[in-house]
Amino acid sequence: MARAPQETQAGLWTYLFLALTMLFAAFPLYWMFVIATSGDEALAKLPPAIVPGGMFMTNVDEVFSLQDVYFAASLVNSVIVATVVTASVLFFCSLAGFAFAKLRFKGSKALMLFVVLTLTVPNQLGIVALYIVMGKLGWNGTLLAVIAPGLVTAFGVFYMRQFIVNTVPDELVESARMDGATTMRVYANIVLPAIRPALAVLGLLTFVATWNDFQWPLITLSGTDFPTSMVAVSDLASGNYVIYRRVLAGAFIATVPLLVMLFIGGRQIVRGIMEGAVKS
Repeated sequence: MARAPQETQAGLWTYLFLALTMLFAAFPLYWMFVIATSGDEALAKLPPAIVPGGMFMTNVDEVFSLQDVYFAASLVNSVIVATVVTASVLFFCSLAGFAFAKLRFKGSKALMLFVVLTLTVPNQLGIVALYIVMGKLGWNGTLLAVIAPGLVTAFGVFYMRQFIVNTVPDELVESARMDGATTMRVYANIVLPAIRPALAVLGLLTFVATWNDFQWPLITLSGTDFPTSMVAVSDLASGNYVIYRRVLAGAFIATVPLLVMLFIGGRQIVRGIMEGAVKS
């Protein structure tokens, strides 16, 4: 009798390959930390420095003390933007995905097709129009201009719709309706508990994408005292003479929240990916 893949014992070569892959993936982050803890001479060393220095707090203090970078404010702004956008995407995309998956209304297939087709349009094509709209609303130069365009995403709607179709049986929804449950109660009491792994995956992807977004915040927040973390890191790298230990110290600090999110939601993320793979 054939064994399931999860019952197969991993061999020595499997562990060796996984270890090398992990080291290869983690080395850029580690080297960034090495330079962030070293002086200016570390970049010129041959072979490159691979041992952390003792100047991390000095470099961090310089990053936060630069008057024209606003690095502390940028971290706070990024937390606000990423948190609000992630919460909004999880709510609206799961609600829209539920509607497309389990509710019957005229034009649902055509509307879903339109949502999917928007995924083929590069975001860069709408930058000029988006800037004009934000200007008409008087939001350019504020965090509202960064938050509003990301409150709901086509990918999130499509992903949640597919997960709900494969996870929530129609019979369960119909049974709840026969018991007198409203649409929102079905969504809150039946759909949300079933799609928790998918929400974890979408939440992490949204938080990371929002935190790492650079182009739109650079355009709409240019010349203001309200940058996001990626804009602040780019400000560290601007000028005629770039001090890379400051740049990499700032980049490392800006990466820490993403590592924390991955550590907190890692188990749910793996569970969501595996459930989606099995049920699809």
